[in-house]
Amino acid sequence: MQTQDNTGAPAAANATASSLERRIDLAIARAELDKEVEQRLRHIARTVKMPGFRPGKVPMKMVAQQYGMQAHSEAIGAAVERGFNARVREQNLRVAGYPTIEPKAGGADGAMEFTAIFEVYPDIALGDVADREVERATLTISDAEVDKTIEVLRKQRTTYVPAGRAAENGDRLIIDFTGRKNGEEFEGGKAADYPMLLGAGIMLPDFEKALVGVVEGESRSFDVAFPADYHAKDLAGDTVRFEAVCKKVEAPRLPELDADFARALGIKDGDLVKMREEVKSNLEREVRKRLQARVKNQVMDALLAVNDVEVPKSLVELESKQMAENALKDLQARGMDAKNMPVEASWFTDQAVRRVKLGLVLAELVRARDLRAKPEQVRAIVEDYAQTFEDPKEVVRWYYSQPQRLAEAEALAVENNVVDWMLANAKAVDKPVTFDELMGNAA
Repeated sequence: MQTQDNTGAPAAANATASSLERRIDLAIARAELDKEVEQRLRHIARTVKMPGFRPGKVPMKMVAQQYGMQAHSEAIGAAVERGFNARVREQNLRVAGYPTIEPKAGGADGAMEFTAIFEVYPDIALGDVADREVERATLTISDAEVDKTIEVLRKQRTTYVPAGRAAENGDRLIIDFTGRKNGEEFEGGKAADYPMLLGAGIMLPDFEKALVGVVEGESRSFDVAFPADYHAKDLAGDTVRFEAVCKKVEAPRLPELDADFARALGIKDGDLVKMREEVKSNLEREVRKRLQARVKNQVMDALLAVNDVEVPKSLVELESKQMAENALKDLQARGMDAKNMPVEASWFTDQAVRRVKLGLVLAELVRARDLRAKPEQVRAIVEDYAQTFEDPKEVVRWYYSQPQRLAEAEALAVENNVVDWMLANAKAVDKPVTFDELMGNAA
C-alpha cells in the first residue's frame, strides 16, 4: 500500500465543502492485492462445501470462480482501510464520522488509486463566559405547595357517584350521540355510552355548552360549529346538528384525607404526618430536578453563544438519523403503527446541529477544566434516584452490579459539573419562580 495526502488544507474544488473536509490519496499495488486475494481464497477453501467434494478438498480454480469477486472486494476494502488508518495516525488527525472512498480514473502502472474524503473534528478555543448572565431559578417549598400537591393527588384519584341533579361543569356524563351533516351521518360522529367530562375541553365548545344543565334521561338537539382548522377537512368550518341522550350524570367525589388515602400513597400504617413528609420529600426532589433543568438550559445556551463552532456534517447526519429512529420507536411505544410513517432525518437537522455543537464544546470544556465525573458524584446521583423505589439499596446494588449501567449517571454528573463551573465563572443571577410556573400548572 502506498499513500499520498493533501490533508494540510481543506478541499477547495467544491465551494460548499466544509472547512473541516480533508482528502487522502491512496494507491494499492496490484501485486500486493493479488497476494491478499489468494490468501483469502485459501482461507475460504479450508471450509467451503461443494457437491462431490469433501470440505477442504475443493479445487482452488473452482473456489476462485465462485468466490473470487468476494475475495477481491474484501481485499480492496481491507487494503484501503489499512492505508487510510496509517495515514490518519501519521498526521494525528481526529476523523469525524466515516470516510467516503472514491476510485480514481487511470492510476499508476501496477496500482489501483482511491481518494478518501472525510471530515475532522474542529479545533475549539473556548470563549470567555465572564460577561455572560445566567439566571438561576429559585424556589423554596412551603406547606402551601405541599397542600396543593396533595390536592392534585386527590384529584387524580377522583371517583364519580350519581349526581341526582342537573349536570354542572366537572361532572361526568355517560351519553349516546349522533351527528348529521346535511341530514347524513358522518364517520366519527356517533357513539354509545360515551364518558364525557363536562367542562374539560375535550369536546368542542358548542357541544359542551349544550349539555350543561342536562338531567339523566333527557335528550337534546343542538348545532355544533367546527373550527376552520379542524383536523377532519370535510367538517372544517361547517356547522353540524347533533342529537344526544344523557344516560347518567355523575358528580366527582374526592377521597377523604384519611388513613386509607395515605395507604394508597404507599404509607403502610396510614399515618398522615408520614404522608405529608413523603409528599414533601418527593416534591422537593422534583422541584430540585426542574430547577436544575432550567439553569442547565441557561448554561448550554450561554456556552453556545460564546463558542461558535463549525460542526462536521457527517456527525450532524448521524445524529439526525438517530433522532429519527428514536422518534419512530417512541411512536411504536405509544401503540402507533410507525411502519408507514414518513419520519425524515432532515426534520431533526436543527436539533442535531445544536446537540453536536454542545457535545463538542462540552467535551473540550470538560477536558480543559477537568470536569470529569467523580465516583462520589455518580454514587450520589444513583442513591438519589433510588429513593423513588420501595427498596433503594436493591436499586443501588443493581446499578453497581454492572458498571455500564452507570453511564447515564456519569453523564449527568459531568453536566452538573459544567453547570457548577459556569455558575462560578459567569454572572449568576438568582430569579425566584412560583410553584405553578415551575410545575407548568395553568394559571
